[in-house]
Amino acid sequence: MRDVLDYMFYAAETDVILAIDHGGDVRNVRIQKDEYDDIGLEFESFLMDKKQSCRNKCVFCFIDQLPPGMRETLYFKDDDARLSFLQGNYVTLTNMTQEDVDRIIQMRLGINVSVHTTNPELRCKMMQNRFAGEKLDFLWQMAKAGIQLNCQIVLCPGLNDGPELERTLTDLGKMLPHLTSVAIVPLGVTKYRQGLYPLTTFTAETAAQALDIIGRYQAQFMQQHGTRAVFPSDEFFLLAGREIPSADYYEEYPQYENGVGMLRSLADEFHEALTCAEPGQLPRKVTIATGRSPFSFLQSLMREAEAAFPGLTVQVIPIRNDFFGETITVTGLITGQDLTAQLKDTDIGEELLLSTAMIRRDSDVFLDDYTIPQVEEALRTHIRIVANDGWELLDAVLGIVL
Repeated sequence: MRDVLDYMFYAAETDVILAIDHGGDVRNVRIQKDEYDDIGLEFESFLMDKKQSCRNKCVFCFIDQLPPGMRETLYFKDDDARLSFLQGNYVTLTNMTQEDVDRIIQMRLGINVSVHTTNPELRCKMMQNRFAGEKLDFLWQMAKAGIQLNCQIVLCPGLNDGPELERTLTDLGKMLPHLTSVAIVPLGVTKYRQGLYPLTTFTAETAAQALDIIGRYQAQFMQQHGTRAVFPSDEFFLLAGREIPSADYYEEYPQYENGVGMLRSLADEFHEALTCAEPGQLPRKVTIATGRSPFSFLQSLMREAEAAFPGLTVQVIPIRNDFFGETITVTGLITGQDLTAQLKDTDIGEELLLSTAMIRRDSDVFLDDYTIPQVEEALRTHIRIVANDGWELLDAVLGIVL
């Protein structure tokens, strides 16, 4: 038994025989249970093994663009197929063996794959790994075996966009229906790229060109397979100045965690919550700090809330990302020090509302290790953390505590 996947696979049976070796004295214990019920063993580590680290040096890798001095865990690049199945992480396939692929097929495990391009030579160049191209064969093997796959493409202007994107989508389209979905996200470029591969960010024009290519393939896949299959992240629409599509466009939001459809989901929930709320006078002022990219979108929602609740003032402030550089405009990469520096002279009102995307999971820590209490003390205000949920957002804006 190599790791937690073997344990889960064999322990799923209704009739399990557990061999226990106690100092050379081996005895068998028979356990009869419902299928998939856990037998209650605990291990020193979650995987019963060490995490597999990434062997690539992708030209767009965000971790390589981090400044020095951050907490050590932020610099670890995992590339572990087991975490792909268990936690939804994306893997590149480059540190997998044929044995790993055979086990995935045997166990019928769904997996998430960072593809980026199906051009073998270009994939080697983008990942700076001479095996990256040939490892694409694992992707085709899993698709042929009927393994459900989610894929991801980090799109880089001048590298894997344009005709290369068309090639990639053509190749991935051949994997339908076993290809559940493809997310296309733009690269992120920080100010810490000294000595790294020269990259450019998307403009309104190049973002629109990418959306046009994706749109053509969506129409083709919909006609042939009844699904769009490939979905651009919200950031492409914001960059191109285009309206966020309706919920139908995102089907069942298969790539939500990749920032695909988050804004549409938030807006629809917020409008539904507004419809159910009882309008009235509400003397209240709050501030929402957000990334520059979704600023206008959020501001329009807040104007609707103010119209429904006379006396309510919601101040939406776009935070410039001085920590990573001004090319980073998403909310999830805002740091505590940028919040304190840019809001120190602001009349925040009763509360400062921040997205959960800014905070490390299950903690009160920002990316730069500032804590919520530190920022609250510096700004002399109360911070309320809000999930990407329209109902919760309206409750926070109105000051409702559940």
